[in-house]
Amino acid sequence: MIKFGTDGWRAIIAKDFTFDNVKIVAQAIADYLHSYEKKEEKKVVIGYDARFLSGEFAKTVALVLSANKITSVLSDRIIPTPAVSLHSLYKNYDLGIMITASHNSAEYNGLKIKTKDGGAADKSLTDKIEALLYKNKPKIMSEEEAKKEGYLKVADLTELYVGFLRKFADIEKIKKLKLKVLVDIMYGAADNFIEKILGDSFIKFEYLHSVYNPSFGGIRPEPIEENLKEMKLKMKEGKYDLGIVLDGDADRIATFDSKGNYINAQVLLPLLCQHMIRNRKQSGGIGKTIVGSNLIDEVALDLGITCYETPVGFKYISSLFKDGLICIGGEEAGGIGFKSYIPERDGQAAALLLFEMISVENKSFDELIYNNLYKKYGRYFYSRTAIPIKNLKKSLDNLKLPKTLLGKKIKRINKLDGIKLITEDSWLMLRQSGTEPIVRVYAEARNKKEADRLLNLGKNMIYSL
Repeated sequence: MIKFGTDGWRAIIAKDFTFDNVKIVAQAIADYLHSYEKKEEKKVVIGYDARFLSGEFAKTVALVLSANKITSVLSDRIIPTPAVSLHSLYKNYDLGIMITASHNSAEYNGLKIKTKDGGAADKSLTDKIEALLYKNKPKIMSEEEAKKEGYLKVADLTELYVGFLRKFADIEKIKKLKLKVLVDIMYGAADNFIEKILGDSFIKFEYLHSVYNPSFGGIRPEPIEENLKEMKLKMKEGKYDLGIVLDGDADRIATFDSKGNYINAQVLLPLLCQHMIRNRKQSGGIGKTIVGSNLIDEVALDLGITCYETPVGFKYISSLFKDGLICIGGEEAGGIGFKSYIPERDGQAAALLLFEMISVENKSFDELIYNNLYKKYGRYFYSRTAIPIKNLKKSLDNLKLPKTLLGKKIKRINKLDGIKLITEDSWLMLRQSGTEPIVRVYAEARNKKEADRLLNLGKNMIYSL
């Protein structure tokens, strides 16, 4: 079954994500463009990540579009998802298409759609495309004919991406930093783009998992602590100033401090918000999803800006950017976006602005984390886990909700997206994933022991269904 979820269509390779199904989706996209886009000449930009057969799937999409007289510009190499988003906006494409399953495990692949304004396709657009599935039999043109007719063009899409980010961050300041940085690419699409953007600098970069490996070494390319044991060990052994981790399609980020402590996006988002407001003098609020940390609210309150809360999915954060409401926004899984760029997340952009903040404030990454945030606002400990959907016998709506969490009175219940139980200083949330057949359990508290106990409580609630 072909179904668009939180961020595009994802499915298991050779089971549902097949060449035949990719053709069906590509034909529906072509039918959508002919039905809803008025201009006569239509063009689409297409990229792909380092997953198994991603390049061939991308070419298949291009050849179906070619047969429908839609021009496709196909990347000549593996690229980050934000490079496609950037081209969609600045090169006036009708749509961008990225073949990726982002942070999903290796057996998955997927297709993301980017709009002409560089953001993620919202539900109204994907619903229109879904309604056109199977309406027409897929057409396909040979590669030779598509190139001859001028409908298929293969190009380097990295030049615009690198050039834009060189202007987006203060590269000259960053270049002067004397840092030793370890970058874990997680066998994904990030390559050494940060180093390419900077050019010659005093920053010494070393890389982990930078070779091509579509199985991702048996670990899903999601930058969460449980997937980064080797990175953690290297950080502790190598005397690095900072560690950066980028996910499979390089639009999400996580970090490590100099002692090898994992620092996730729940901390990076409010930290970079301080930089955007105080140092860059940007206007606007901050956007977070419903599973975002309370630390984000604390920083927003202190800065005197509005904190907007959305359902899970960066497309909702994208909408806040498009409406001009925020200068920074992010999700719990590592995606962070910025005003004056594209209304999308970008791991490389986040890393560059982190370097910029270190330079402007003349503080180490450790000082920024422990003094700018923890010392001022206290610690929040965030945990999450996933439970296979087969263990869910009934809907989450059938849950009998408690009145307390570990003895603390539940003050509020938020059902914006899933079920979030909120006490005075902690919360527990249960939510069915929109990208995988799992139920996610999230928890946050002022100490790690309590957060872990809340997580176990949530798991038991799911198993009791």
